[in-house]
Parts: sequence; C-alpha cells; structure tokens
Amino acid sequence: MKVSSRTGLDGLLAFPLTPFTEDLALNLDALAEHVESHVAAGAGALFVACGTGEFSALAPDELAAVLRTAREVVAGRVPVWVGAGGGAAVARAGVAAAADGGADGVLLLPPYLVTGPPGGLVDYVRFATAETSIPVIVYHRSPGVFTAASARSLVDIRSVVGLKDGYGDVDLMTRIVTEIRSAGATGDFLFFNGLPTAEVSAKAYAAIGVARYSSAVHCFAPEIAHRFHRALAAGDHAAMDALLEGFYLPFVALRDETPGFAVSLVKAGARLRGDKVGPVRPPLGEPSPAQIDRLARIVERGFAVLDGLGPA
Repeated sequence: MKVSSRTGLDGLLAFPLTPFTEDLALNLDALAEHVESHVAAGAGALFVACGTGEFSALAPDELAAVLRTAREVVAGRVPVWVGAGGGAAVARAGVAAAADGGADGVLLLPPYLVTGPPGGLVDYVRFATAETSIPVIVYHRSPGVFTAASARSLVDIRSVVGLKDGYGDVDLMTRIVTEIRSAGATGDFLFFNGLPTAEVSAKAYAAIGVARYSSAVHCFAPEIAHRFHRALAAGDHAAMDALLEGFYLPFVALRDETPGFAVSLVKAGARLRGDKVGPVRPPLGEPSPAQIDRLARIVERGFAVLDGLGPA
C-alpha cells in the first residue's frame, strides 16, 4: 500500500532560509521569525533545511533543531517537510531523523560526490527509505539524474510520493511524467518544478503537467511570488510576462553572475527587507555591495510592477 503524502501540497511551496549569526552559528530565534513570516504570507507548505535552507552546510543536530523549531512555530497550520540526503547511510539516517522529529515528509536530495547507473540511483532511494513510512519526494538533479525508466521504478517504492525536478531538461521531464502516468500511477504521485527561480520556467512546466513549484522569492518578496502564482493558475499571461520582464528575469541575470547566488542572493534579499537571516555559510559567497544595490533596485522595480497590476 502506497504511503499517503498527507497533503496535496497545493498552493505556493516555500523553502525557508536557515538563519545564522554573524559568526555563522545557527540562529533559531531568527528562524522562528522567518518561518512565521512564510506562514503569515500564505505558504501552502514549508520545506525547511533543503537547498535554499543550506542543507549541505548543516550538522545533523542542527537539522533536528531547524525541524523542531519550524514545527513548534507552525503548530500544524501547514505541512513541514525537511531535507535529507548525501551518502547512502547519511541519507538513511536523515530520513529516520525526520520521521522521529515529526516531519510531514522528506525531500530526498541526491547522493554525495559519486554517480552511478540509473539502477544504482533507484537503489539509493530504496536504501534511504527502507526503514521508514514517512512520505518522501525525490529530488531529481545532478548528480541524481533519472532516466524515464528508472524514474518509473520510484512508483514501486512505498514511501516515495513524488519527484521534484531541479535538472531543467523539459524533454526528459516530459518523458518521465508520461512514463509514470502511462504505468498507471494515480494522481497521488506528485511532480514539482524545483529549478532555481522556478517562476521563469513555470509556464513551460505547467504545459507538461508539472504545475507545482517551489518559490525562493517567497523568502523575500512573497507578495510578488503569490501574484505570479495566481496569474499562472488563472492563465493570466499578461501579468506573468510583466512580472517576468520587470522582476524575475533581471533577478535571474544577477543570480547567474556568481555560483551559489541561488541561495546567497535570496538571503541578501531577505536582509534587504529586514529579515535577520544573517550570512551564508561557505563555500557560498556574499554579493558585493554593488550587486546588493542592483538587487535592491530589482526588488523595487518588482513591487512597482506589482502595484501596476493591481489585485488578481
């Protein structure tokens, strides 16, 4: 019997940042405020300590503390999922810790450092989830890139309830979606667009049946993120194009200047709006003062576009 995801994970999915102090210690008080801001802004679910939350920079005890704090703040208002992954044994321990910590589900990140054949990648998922019944979404991204056939095998793993694509090959994702659905998987198997700044690719992914996506912009401009999400649901191309031209594409152009800015620039945006999220941990780097100035102008322009659109 397939494990239930306990939720449709509808609405705009938020991936909170993990705040640090200036000396890079975990800042749980700031995390509590940041998590509450996501819920207050209308997030449909929270995925803590994942890519945007600097999963790879956190120790196991810090992951547990982030999950515990998020659950205490959320208090059942929305689902709280958490990241796990890395080496096979570490991933298995992370999935178990998520279940023990009361998470609503796990985003399983790819293996660490090594790559293997498609069957080995499926075995990695089987190994990581073998001793749990907690719902798991598999993150499809380098170095964990599935073929359509190997992705089909995920449906047979009891705990796996979905696939999140962070690889960005729409042709491959079309074949994966078609393969899984043609194999008789019901609508309970969930597909997600998990590309950085997913709004830029949201129309293309919605066209192949992958309308759910995670929004890093929700960390610092939830008003813009929700307006775009409503426009996508309504098929309002004029509103989407205005936000893409005036905000998202300039933001992506700045993001692409430096490796790691998919997180660093989001943290800088949150700080611009008064959120006490602190710096990023290495190897991520901080934007320069000139880049932060440009980011501020991009955000300002985004809100000007938003004001011009009016309510959805």
